[in-house]
Amino acid sequence: MTTKRAAIFDVDGTLVDTNHLHVVTWWEAFRQAGHNVPMREIHRAVGLSGGDLIDHLLGDDRDRDDDEQLTAAHHALYATYFERLPALDSAADLLHALAARGWEIVLATSAAGAELAALRRAIDADDVILGSASADDVADGKPAPDPVEQARELAGVPSERAVFVGDTVWDMKAGVRDGVVAVAVLSGGIPRADLEAAGARAVYRDPADLLERLDTSVFADRE
Repeated sequence: MTTKRAAIFDVDGTLVDTNHLHVVTWWEAFRQAGHNVPMREIHRAVGLSGGDLIDHLLGDDRDRDDDEQLTAAHHALYATYFERLPALDSAADLLHALAARGWEIVLATSAAGAELAALRRAIDADDVILGSASADDVADGKPAPDPVEQARELAGVPSERAVFVGDTVWDMKAGVRDGVVAVAVLSGGIPRADLEAAGARAVYRDPADLLERLDTSVFADRE
């Protein structure tokens, strides 16, 4: 039986303060394509993969011929921020603290390619990040469990030996479906009640708050 433990982290809104950048750039991409989508609705869809986000916001009866253009527009708009993405306070410190306690650190994110590379530069903790399960690695994104499962497989641990930290309802649902302990942070802007209803075992303000309370967290319970 393995004694390894995996600390799996979502990235956008969890380690890097990017959710509202995604809201604005998706809003502009939709506007350019002639769709009036309220920003509050986009905010609650952040965390889904691009295709799933479009499905969620525009419905199944839309003209899907525009999907590729929408995704490309969002990527181009968001890419203008790649060199100045802001890590959340203590994000790297949290990953380093967990690694020092023997946790394998893995990322599970809908980002991929140049976007994921920019996010990892912002976090600045590659020395302790074992790897990442990105949108390119799985058939279905969150809330399907595939990204969390893929991250666990990278770390070589079963679900009972893993904790997944995220900031959206989609993260919590994915974690619960995979059988890991799901922990939430409020730094993505989603209400505590929604995160708890989706399965969050514990909720923290942000990475700094989780780091400060690490000794009494679910991570300490599994050491």
